[in-house]
Amino acid sequence: MIKVSTERDLRLDLFRGLALWLIFLDHIPSNAVSWITIRNYGFSDATEIFVFISGYTAAFVYGRAMQAHGFVVAAARVLKRAWQIYVAHVFLFAIYLAEIAYVANSFENPLYTEEMGMLDFMKNPDVTIMQALLLKFKPVNMDVLPLYIMLLLWFAPILWLLLRAPSAALIVSAGFYALMWRFDWNLPAYPSGTWVFNPFAWQLLFVFGAWCALGGAQRLARWINSRVTIGLAVAYLVFAFSIAMTWYFPRLGAFVPKFVGEAIYPIDQTNLDVLRILHFLSLALITIWFVPRDWPALKSRAFWPAIVCGQHSLGIFCLGVFLSFAGHFVFTEVSNRVLTHVIVSALGIVIMVAAAALISWYRVIERQGPGPRPPSSKPGYAGGEA
Repeated sequence: MIKVSTERDLRLDLFRGLALWLIFLDHIPSNAVSWITIRNYGFSDATEIFVFISGYTAAFVYGRAMQAHGFVVAAARVLKRAWQIYVAHVFLFAIYLAEIAYVANSFENPLYTEEMGMLDFMKNPDVTIMQALLLKFKPVNMDVLPLYIMLLLWFAPILWLLLRAPSAALIVSAGFYALMWRFDWNLPAYPSGTWVFNPFAWQLLFVFGAWCALGGAQRLARWINSRVTIGLAVAYLVFAFSIAMTWYFPRLGAFVPKFVGEAIYPIDQTNLDVLRILHFLSLALITIWFVPRDWPALKSRAFWPAIVCGQHSLGIFCLGVFLSFAGHFVFTEVSNRVLTHVIVSALGIVIMVAAAALISWYRVIERQGPGPRPPSSKPGYAGGEA
């Protein structure tokens, strides 16, 4: 059986924190500052970063528990985490709903409910609440946590297989991904359609993250450190950037051969298109090349704000969703100038950092309480929450 390392990797906290910031910026409609996020310059976005790192950290946290206490105890802890995220999702839904309804009624602007996907709730609140509890009804910007819940619900058996036959586990995951494309699998949404993030597809990136955490990264070290591989990654990023520019400057589309367009479109986010996976992997390879695990700057104050957000990802993600609508409200009712966009975006990130710092402070206080700290209350071994 694979031995799970417990050494903390601050890169996971750093890039998950940065992903949370990017998601917040992207969630504010028409936010000029969102032009700095990666989704505008390639095929993938911050969601891939978040899901991959979540799988990576989950393998560290629950892999150690499975080795120490067995499958049943580890599975119970995974399900407990899924329940915690479900409770957070329901709590966020209630606050988000109250926020949108209050603003829409106070400013007599029903477009808020339509823009945020709340129109069906206003028409049939009883049915919609039940569908929300079943994770079928999800307002705009609330699709990530249900995906995470579904990924955790089946993670215990795949983790068991990862610890014993990691290659077989990865093949099983890839098989589900292939079958999803073959049979068009997805979960139903309310009032119509399917999930924005198809769990049958996104599980591949989650499991690949877990596979990398449990020795896969070491097995790929020869390729990761190869200049040829890095060169291919850079070439692919340049290709993706060139294609992305045609979305904003249509005249550039004339330079893209017709067969290329026919081959790559549509680039499906819902079903995690292969082009998105390759774009994320290219970014990851180059990041690993420039940011080694022992990079001294990771412990500097400059990166602390992102790292502390990454260490408390669940609460900070929920706060980011709430703040994103607040930013939309400011742009609509107060000012839509670029300077306002910058101020609101920066203030939102400052609030997220302050909240994460407060959570860290509370946890330090709790650890200093009377009596020894139970071993089960340790934070995620790989960095932050699972």
